[in-house]
Amino acid sequence: MTRMMKTIIQTAALAAVLVSGPALAGSNKVVVELYTSQGCSSCPPADALLGELAARDDVIALSFHVDYWNYLGWKDPFSSAAYTDRQRNYRAAFGLRYVYTPQIISGGTQQSVGSHRGKVLRGIEKARTAQQVKVDIGHPDKKTALVTIGAGKASAGKATVWLFAYDSEHSTDIRRGENSGVKLVNTNVVRAMRRIGEWNGRKLQISVPIAMMGLEKQDGCAIVVQSERGGTIYGAADFPLMKKGS
Repeated sequence: MTRMMKTIIQTAALAAVLVSGPALAGSNKVVVELYTSQGCSSCPPADALLGELAARDDVIALSFHVDYWNYLGWKDPFSSAAYTDRQRNYRAAFGLRYVYTPQIISGGTQQSVGSHRGKVLRGIEKARTAQQVKVDIGHPDKKTALVTIGAGKASAGKATVWLFAYDSEHSTDIRRGENSGVKLVNTNVVRAMRRIGEWNGRKLQISVPIAMMGLEKQDGCAIVVQSERGGTIYGAADFPLMKKGS
């Protein structure tokens, strides 16, 4: 993990460049995480709801594909044990007996079945009050993005600064398993995540190489400031990436 005093993150160059334009502030944008699987027949309605939420300018919507349903006949190509572990941290934080799909978590503090529209929308509004720390992303030069996190109060003393790289959309023809014969559309599919720093309530700047942003040549990226091991999200920002040569 990168310590908060180490603001320069070293990584191998990868093919991505930040779309030029103004920095995007993340203050009061609610992070909405959907834990889903292409192998789960209950997930398509939640996938569709997340697609709707992704169109809102007050929400950062992210799809995390878990791997524990891969044995049902269809291996989700976007699934990762790392995303399952992230959901398990939430299970412990919420005091739940087990993980499940589809699950939507808003602001790190509100959770519900991902297809229960009313509960999801109410959870977003409840979570909004906690996300008051301003997060900005600028790019002082072509090779560097500058993440600025404002001052605030971290209830646990410190928080993790996460980078999530995502694909804006995938359409998949499912050939086996519970969703066999269905074409699934998944929105803002997280393909890589990395800790890039720690925040202790003081203003913090982290310089991140642009090449790091699209860890697998993704077209979007989010910065999320969150208490350790799942919990309150204090602030977030998202911004587009452009694949090199596109």
